[in-house]
Amino acid sequence: MQAKQVSVFIENREGRLDEVLAVLKEAGVNILSLSLADTSEYGLLRLIVSDPDKADKALKAGGFSSMLTGVLVVRLANEVGSLQDLLCAVAKEKINLEYMYGLTIEKEGKASLVIKASDLDKAASVLKKTGAELLTDEDIAAL
Repeated sequence: MQAKQVSVFIENREGRLDEVLAVLKEAGVNILSLSLADTSEYGLLRLIVSDPDKADKALKAGGFSSMLTGVLVVRLANEVGSLQDLLCAVAKEKINLEYMYGLTIEKEGKASLVIKASDLDKAASVLKKTGAELLTDEDIAAL
């Protein structure tokens, strides 16, 4: 139950993020969540979008270095301790979480987050056993 994340390497200079977003806008791709990490020379933009394949194709056509990465998008209760409980189950199985970022908080009192783990299949199995709901690309596009 993996989802696709779009990762884009961009120069750390004024206006470059705007150029990436303009390509996605022109392609009709909606951004649902993003994470931007930077160094002094470049940035790594990670995106969850309505159509990852279309976004990747448009970005490459626009001259950007883009790639699709498998991630898990997990829906859990938006209440104290739910994230810690989920991460405890993953840690017990000795799965390394490489990064994560928030996706959305929904009206039904649930929250979603994006997780990149060293072993996505094993992490997905562990998370399912905790009762966590894993979202597909189709589920994400419907948010």
